Amino acid sequence: MRIIAGSLKGRAIRTPEGANTRPTSDRARESLFNVLAHADWAPGLEGVRVIDAFAGSGALGFEAISRGAAFCLFVETEAAARGCIRDNVETFQLFGNTRIHRRSATDLGPKPAGLGALFDLVFMDPPYRQGLVPLALEQLASGQWLTPDALVVAETGSDEPAPEAPGWSTVDERVYGAARVSFLRRA
Repeated sequence: MRIIAGSLKGRAIRTPEGANTRPTSDRARESLFNVLAHADWAPGLEGVRVIDAFAGSGALGFEAISRGAAFCLFVETEAAARGCIRDNVETFQLFGNTRIHRRSATDLGPKPAGLGALFDLVFMDPPYRQGLVPLALEQLASGQWLTPDALVVAETGSDEPAPEAPGWSTVDERVYGAARVSFLRRA
């Protein structure tokens, strides 16, 4: 797997071995970043603060940084995945632009003051068919992690219903093979 565009274009992303991590396909990643770059409702990527929740390999967060995001918080519970993210941070020399948070995105609690400003963009790519997106959305809202106009990009299985949560509305939705990508904002 490689970074598709930006300052890190073409660089290989180390990914965890085994079936516990399912990285977003290159096609889906390229398409969703094209939407973020061109949709009038999207915040763009230049200078934004990003959370890569259920980070896995961290591919979405690294792609965002490559395309101009100022900072990415990788949220991941799996030790092997965190190790790969840490290796990639070191390889790409992104020490000041990243942080790894060893918590579940469904149990974030309040945003720690040490993490700086609120976040503008969140990527969620949880395990499919477990209903984790609404739980994570609730945590982000109740823990005061996000700017008022933050955008959440949630990937679920294409055979699943679109994620719904109180206080959130779907701005756009796309299907890329086995993945449904929903773009959500607070209602």
